[in-house]
Amino acid sequence: MRYSIGQVAQKIGLTTHTLRYYDKEGLLPFVHKNSAGLRVFSEEDIDWLVVIECLKGTGMQLKDIKQYIDWCQEGDKTISQRLEMFKRQKQKLEEQQKLLRQYMEKINYKIAYYSEAEAKGSIDEAQKNKFLAAEKERLFHHAK
Repeated sequence: MRYSIGQVAQKIGLTTHTLRYYDKEGLLPFVHKNSAGLRVFSEEDIDWLVVIECLKGTGMQLKDIKQYIDWCQEGDKTISQRLEMFKRQKQKLEEQQKLLRQYMEKINYKIAYYSEAEAKGSIDEAQKNKFLAAEKERLFHHAK
């Protein structure tokens, strides 16, 4: 089946402007144009767009996504480069996850702290909670 740019935009939740921008940036070399010069997308093209959005969602820069697409079009001789690219991106995501877990711990502490303050009716009373004091020390005053 073939899809217009509007149909693809609606189908995958992007704007036609974004799709045109991706095309201008060289991210859609696989998309063909019909005799009227309009982009015509196949199911495989949509699969590529899903991959592009995934990579973009991981924080990969468009220039790196373009490099990946270029490598894919070059064929099997670039398998190693693609593998290394994904390993690097995975490592970046793992580092981000670690940082987000640390942020989540601090947010959870603040929720517990203010829940205690609300239950006790004051910040001063919440500060007397030994568990919360230990958590505060662990999360905010660790050795540098």
